[in-house]
This record gives sequence, structure tokens and C-alpha cells, in this order.
Amino acid sequence: MIRTIGSAFLLLACSFAASAQPEVMAWGNLTGIRVEGHLLELATSLCVAQPGLTALTCTAREKQQNTYARKGKVETVTVQMRPPLQVHATETIEDTGNGKAKIELEVTHAGGGPPFGGAFLGIDLPAATFAGALVELTEPDPVSDALTPLPPDRPEQSEYLRATATRAQFVSPSRQIEVIFNQPTLVVVRRSDSGFRVLLGVLPAGAAAQASKRSFAFKVTGTIDHRPVEITLDAAHPGQLFDGLGGNFRLQNPRTDPQVIDYNLDNLRVAWGRVELPWSFWHPDESTDPLAAARAGTLAPQVQQAMEMARRLARKGMPIIVSAWQAPPWAVLGGPARRGGNGVPQRSPLNPAKMERIRDSLTAYLLFLKENYGVEAAMFSFNESDIGINVLQTPRQHADLIKTLGASFARKGLATKLALGDTSDANPVDFIKPALHDAEAAKYIGAIDFHSWRGCTDDKLSQWRDAARELNLPLVVAEGSTDAAAWRYPQIFAEQSFALYEINLYLRILSIAQPRSILQWQLTADYSLLGGGGIFNDDRPLHPTRRFWNLKQLASTPARSFSLPVACDRQPNLTCAAFGNIAEGLYTVHIVNNGAARTATLEGLPGSVSQLRVWVTDAQRGMEESVAVPVIAGAAKVPLPATSYTTLIGASQ
Repeated sequence: MIRTIGSAFLLLACSFAASAQPEVMAWGNLTGIRVEGHLLELATSLCVAQPGLTALTCTAREKQQNTYARKGKVETVTVQMRPPLQVHATETIEDTGNGKAKIELEVTHAGGGPPFGGAFLGIDLPAATFAGALVELTEPDPVSDALTPLPPDRPEQSEYLRATATRAQFVSPSRQIEVIFNQPTLVVVRRSDSGFRVLLGVLPAGAAAQASKRSFAFKVTGTIDHRPVEITLDAAHPGQLFDGLGGNFRLQNPRTDPQVIDYNLDNLRVAWGRVELPWSFWHPDESTDPLAAARAGTLAPQVQQAMEMARRLARKGMPIIVSAWQAPPWAVLGGPARRGGNGVPQRSPLNPAKMERIRDSLTAYLLFLKENYGVEAAMFSFNESDIGINVLQTPRQHADLIKTLGASFARKGLATKLALGDTSDANPVDFIKPALHDAEAAKYIGAIDFHSWRGCTDDKLSQWRDAARELNLPLVVAEGSTDAAAWRYPQIFAEQSFALYEINLYLRILSIAQPRSILQWQLTADYSLLGGGGIFNDDRPLHPTRRFWNLKQLASTPARSFSLPVACDRQPNLTCAAFGNIAEGLYTVHIVNNGAARTATLEGLPGSVSQLRVWVTDAQRGMEESVAVPVIAGAAKVPLPATSYTTLIGASQ
């Protein structure tokens, strides 16, 4: 991940977010409306069609340029669809009451570009909920039957309904969605991969420039799930060791970084650290000897600061990952990295003709870091080289570089290994396979490593876990969070939904993939866990946000704990991860309740545990300790507040 903080947006406290019902992603998609904490799903998006609805381009994570802001109960998102689409939109979403929300959508088509088939507010209706449901239109044109059934299976037809109306209602046994339009609106119901897609017309097809504004009043009702849940712990089969929460410390903001770093290191147990190797400042001129220059006292401030950061973390006993983002121009093909017209960094492969010089330059940096700062890096990596941020490698080149650098480090007496992967997210598992199956490369691999941006399926997480087990090496999530583009709209960091999605993802990763550590991006002012202090132009006093309390609670997992198998029902409303420091008799269970308040029965605790201490983070509390709960015959009943993160820690007597 790479970003600096330069946004003019103000990060607000969001005390009002505790009662906010519509759950809105920063790109404008409504995921649903929460009632008593339960999310009644309502997946909306802005969709731009090709003529005849032959294809749709819809808003999604990192698929367009957008901004986000909140004022009270109104959230505003601007969207610029990516070229060649000539579509701009402003969307406001207002909380209008219990289970209600109002969306106003203004769309402009600049004219020109590819054939334009219209712009729509899309609603996705999952088949699991809406197969067999009924659609009712008010004042339909053309006149049709009052009710249109949605098929319970997947017939061949692609479209079930097309008419103009003033109101639409979608009714299933467990969910009802009503939408009232401010003017007669085209309603199209089509088949989708996951069920059904409703398209509500906003801007008609045409080549000329045009604009339109529509209003949609939503009301969602349905079954609120308060049913108790069961969580089963298997304390007898420990898995991989979890060292604890880690952090990235890439220095980018001289004015605001120091206070945030100090606060986080003073208030979090940080188990791993990752710092930058500012290669362009270490060795800008190929003809020079950077190690000789450094030993002579000539060291660029950026290099000195990065090395001092590494030393500060090492003094706390952390293993240190050193990663390079940008390369000096002489070391890559195509010159220095730069941003293209779409804001994406140029991908710069290493110059194969300079590989010996590259090897020596990087080895010299790590050698000087050891000699003068007393830090022997645990691992080195190029950041996200699978996509080129900013050094691009093929899977085979990645494997070959591991062998080249690993052998060079070893010849110089460095214990530093290479991180296998350091991929942009969990999806490109194939990127690590050449090195994974190369016995010579495997000698120099210290850990397998991916980043958690853009989410991940359970299957992908299992593949990373299995790859680490194949080499009998740790798995590390070197950059943890959920939205790599969030630097563009930092108000989203204060939203309760952002914090909930982030900690929910972490518990899934911990439970399935069993990494040695998840390193938060970042524990600096970039993507900050803190508000105020001038961060994002917020001049209030420095203060922790809900995201900070979530991570402090996760970091409270006792050191030397092993991952323990744990099963929790009522998915996806519940996510769990469990750990046991068996030597000291300490057992930890983390639970994210994504829904309404409920009671959990936890079973499988060792008989020596008689009580569980309880901590809760939610919209009103930050790692607040609650009343301890008794454990009887290995079982305990624990209250789970709505949309909360609860941590239980028990000690053997």
C-alpha cells in the first residue's frame, strides 16, 4: 500500500453514527439498513448500461473515483466513473427513520464516449431471500397484473419485468423492500449471478450530454434475528502460534506521524513491525558506493529516519520486515515510477542487466542497518510486486530474486530472509507457486506474506494457510485493512461500519489462515486509528477511534498463544477466533456480533477455567470491561451487544 495524507476532508467524531441505520460504503453502495443492529440487506449501486442493457458497469470497491462525507444523518458520495465512461454522479443517503432511508441521485452524462445505454440505481436481490418473492408496482405503465412473481429456480429468461411506475415493492417471507419514486420511473427486473437485479431508471440512453436527478424513499422490514448462538472451542488441538498485532511504520507525514506513532506504541502491544527501505534515497546514483558513503557519514535524512524507526521497533523486541516500494531510476526499466492519468502507479520491472548492482545495493542497506543501528531485519520484500507498487515482478522473477538476494544476504553474514508473496491482496495465490516449489528458493524464505485489501474468500485463506504449512514457515499479513482507496475519503474511517468490517475480516483471517501476525496499515497518521491532532485537518485533541479500540482489544491476546479451532453458528452474523497460551493456562475468545443483541453459549473451555473476564467495543464503548461471567463445567453464557466486538479471557486456576 502507498499513500500520503494530503486530503482536505475533516475526520469527524461520528458520535451520531451509533444510531445511523443506513449502512453505506464510501463508493455510494448501500449494503442495507440496520434495525436493532440487525442488517436488513439492501445492496444498491450506480449502474451504467450499454445500449439494450447488454452489459452493466456498477460502482464497487476501487472501481471508480469517489469522495465521501457525512453531516449528521446525511452521507454524500460523489462518483466519477472510470474512462472511457463519461458519467459523474452525486448521491446523498439520509437516515429517515426506523428501517428507512432516502437516496437522492443526480447523474450527468457528458456526452461522447462509448455508446450510452442509460444510468440506473441498481438493487441486488439475493436468490436465497427473494426466490419466489412477489413484485408489486403502483401505477404501472404498461398496465399489468398487480403482482409479478420472481421464479424460485433459475429459468432461461433474463428479464422478468419492465414497466414505468411510481412505487415498487419486493416481498418475500423474511424481507420486504418498498421504494417510492419522486416521479414515474422505469423499473426493470432481470436475472443476475446471485439472484435478481432491479434497475431503477435515472438517466435515459443517448449520445448527447444530459443530466437527471431522482429521489428514492426506501423502507425495509423483515425478521430481526435475536436467537441465541452457540460457540464451541477445541482447546485440545492448538494450531499455529499467534505473536499478536503488528504494525506498518512507513514514514510519510513528518507533521503528524510522530504523535500517532508515540500514542500507538505507548498504548498497544505491537508484536511485529514493518518499515520502508527508501532505496531511491539510499542509492540514487548507480556509480556511487552507498555503503561507503553511509559509513563516511553521508546518509540521506529519509534513510536515517527509516533506520531509526526500525531501531525503535527492534528495541521493543519486534521482528522487523524491511520493504522497498520505489526503486532508483537506474535499477528499473522505463525510468522512475510515476502516476499515470488514472492515478495508478507505473509498473517498473527491475532491470535484468543491473541485477548484480541491485543485489549489492540492497544487501549493503541491510548490512549498514545491522552495523550502525543494531537491527538485523527478519525479512525483506518488494511491496506488492505482483501488481507493481512500484516494482513489478512475474512469479518466476519473484522466485529468482529470492534466490539471488537470499544467497547475497547469507554471504554477508545476514540472517535476513525473504518474504514470499507480499501480494496486494489474498487473491493472487498463484504468484507464490514457483518459489513455493523451488527447493533452492525455499532455503531463503522467512515467511509467506499477503495483504488483506479487497477482502478474501475462506477458500483463499485456506490456500495461504496450506502454503505456509507446506514450507513449515509462518504466515504473515503484512498489510491489514479493508479499503486501499480510503485515503481519498478519510471520513469513512470514523464510520462504525468501517470499524466493524475491519475487525470482522481480521477474525476470519485469524481463524482460517492462522497468521503469525496481522500488521495494521498503518500505526502512523496514514489511515490513522486516531482522530484529531491535525490528522486529515482535524484540529481537535488527539483521540482514539473505535478502530483503535478494536485493535487494542485484539492486541490484548496474551503473547505465546496458539490458534485454537472454534466454531460459531448463525453465520454471517457471528465471527470468532480463539487462542490458547497453554503454558500459562490463558484462553482467549474474540467474537464479532454483526447483528442484533443476543446471548452466546461458549462451550469447550478447559475445566480449570472458572471465570471469563469480558471486554466490549461498540458504538458507545471502547474496550470497556464488563461484568465477568462464570464458567461451569467448561461452559459459559455471554451477552453479545448489537454490532459489537467482545473479547473473553479466562485463566486456569
